[in-house]
Amino acid sequence: MKKYDIIVIGSGAGMHLASAAYERGMKVAVIEHGPMGGTCLNRGCIPTKILTYVADLIVQTEHANKLNITAKVESVDFKGIMDRMRHDVRGDSQAQGEGVDAAEGLDWYKETGEFAGDYIIKVGDEEITAPNIFIVAGSRPLIPDIEGLDKVDYHTNISVMDMTEKPKSMIILGGGYLAAEFGHFFAAVGVDVTIVGRNPYLVKNEDNDVSELLKEELSKRMNVHTNIEATEVSEKDGVKTVIAVDRETGEKQEFKAETILVATGRRSNADLFKPEKTGVRTNEKGWVMVDQYFRTSKRGIWSFGDAIGRYQFRHVANDEAQTVWHNFTRTLEDGEKAELTSLSYHAVPWAIFSYPPVATVGMTLRDAQKSGRALLVGQMPYTNTAKGIAMGSPPGFVRVIADAETQEILGATIIGLYAPILIQEIINLMYSNVRSFIPMFHAMHIHPALSEVVQRAFGRLTPIGGNEHKH
Repeated sequence: MKKYDIIVIGSGAGMHLASAAYERGMKVAVIEHGPMGGTCLNRGCIPTKILTYVADLIVQTEHANKLNITAKVESVDFKGIMDRMRHDVRGDSQAQGEGVDAAEGLDWYKETGEFAGDYIIKVGDEEITAPNIFIVAGSRPLIPDIEGLDKVDYHTNISVMDMTEKPKSMIILGGGYLAAEFGHFFAAVGVDVTIVGRNPYLVKNEDNDVSELLKEELSKRMNVHTNIEATEVSEKDGVKTVIAVDRETGEKQEFKAETILVATGRRSNADLFKPEKTGVRTNEKGWVMVDQYFRTSKRGIWSFGDAIGRYQFRHVANDEAQTVWHNFTRTLEDGEKAELTSLSYHAVPWAIFSYPPVATVGMTLRDAQKSGRALLVGQMPYTNTAKGIAMGSPPGFVRVIADAETQEILGATIIGLYAPILIQEIINLMYSNVRSFIPMFHAMHIHPALSEVVQRAFGRLTPIGGNEHKH
């Protein structure tokens, strides 16, 4: 049995720890059955954003006609777009893999791996062990139990990246971020897209008005159905048929397309490597359970990232990796007396790179209203700024939420062009010592720039049910 100082399961954010341990002179094993780089690099955030950027350009070209510019997209090289995406992604992944393979004392096991006992993992025909193990194995697509789905060919976010031919039509099962982003891309390149989502709102984690505006805008380019549940899938002569039931009326509807993309959520990868065999507990949904310091129920075994099912974003996993490394090294040096650090999730940001894009940080308005705090809420549409008018008054708004007593920014949502960029100045304030919105008014904003819409949203802070807050 081969012995290591640490074993890392997963090559996404887990590589932060593997690299840090290797640089410290530790003997490291990385277990990764797929390409190096994990979900984000190979089949998640990076390749999808390469695709949605192309879609943005196509939609913006069409928007130019509203500004008295005659413009159109002559043709779309679907294979070329997909090839570029794969080339960029796989080049990075391959370079990372070659670096790991060349590192002496850093071993890459290209298997899934499965716990065989306390601190023992079987990889292929070998068994390896270490006193310190990091479970950063991520998640995979959740495939719903729909009659007939297992009898037809369908795509997930993994297989869709290997497409070389553009389908004529596509049904996307599920709502949420994946449906909004893939729907945006495929509709932009000329695919007849239909979204079938069982939730009453397209993106259920956002406030209802944000979700409805996004649905309204996407519906101009595709068919978007919400609160409708797919119950049966079949295929005949190369055409897929989805039968869905309206969850409110019970009425059945039928949808047909050349291909199906399943985007119904994510599930834990824990069942693949059986952590219970080494004493690591998981919850009822299979996510690895950790304390505030990212320690599992088994001494010396840690977990973070998608594997724990909290916030499934790479930027969150990167911050968690830093916290875990700090806690791990402190534990090595000071044992039980080590002062450990927890990670604050008060200002977690995320974005939907659809069209228009959506970006949120911290609490949504729905969350804030449930918090019991006295609130100040401000909202400003893009159309109320000079730059917004110059851009042809695109749909969108900024909403900011603050604590009325402490002036602490609690959250914000932006839906509209450049939302993921505009929200960053709010994120930065939320990570300052006092987290106050007051510096927003002290900071001079360029006029006329779109960033003014953010400042003006704060200028409209009003107690819910009260009078406008004056600055």
